[in-house]
Amino acid sequence: MQTIVTQSSPAFNMQLTKEIATLGTFAYKFTSDRQDINDLVQDTLVKAIRYCHQFKSGSNLKAWLFVIMRNTYINNYRKTVMGRAITNSIEEVSTLGLYHQVTQNKGEGKFTQQDVASAMKKLSRKLYQPIELYILGYKYCEIAEQTGIPIGTVKTRIHMGRVQLKQLLKDYDYTA
Repeated sequence: MQTIVTQSSPAFNMQLTKEIATLGTFAYKFTSDRQDINDLVQDTLVKAIRYCHQFKSGSNLKAWLFVIMRNTYINNYRKTVMGRAITNSIEEVSTLGLYHQVTQNKGEGKFTQQDVASAMKKLSRKLYQPIELYILGYKYCEIAEQTGIPIGTVKTRIHMGRVQLKQLLKDYDYTA
């Protein structure tokens, strides 16, 4: 019969210590950056100690640690990718990089917002509605559902709207 470890015991900690080098080697499969490897090993050990009560003594500690490490890496990767996606969305939604100009100076920002609003009003209704919903944070599928337009058409109209906005706002420097 297997027993469940209820707290981090000295024996458990000794077993963890023996696996540190193996964890470092396994972490190399995920990244070659030494600092990232050390961080991944440390995160794995912290989680192993925190959740030691879930480890059943007599089972394979190394496999358990590898699963923790793999899941930790995947979760960190997802957070990083989502963070980039959110940043990219903010840059896109902020009408082509104007967001940074808006936040630097409130007076200039007000004029910039007015220019963007004016440019948006110059868009045709078929382009205005999808791009407005996109800026408000709706996903392509939600925009398609709400407007009754096929999703491919929604993507095309948002793209065409952005192209027209770039042209209408050509006095602003989008590359900064």
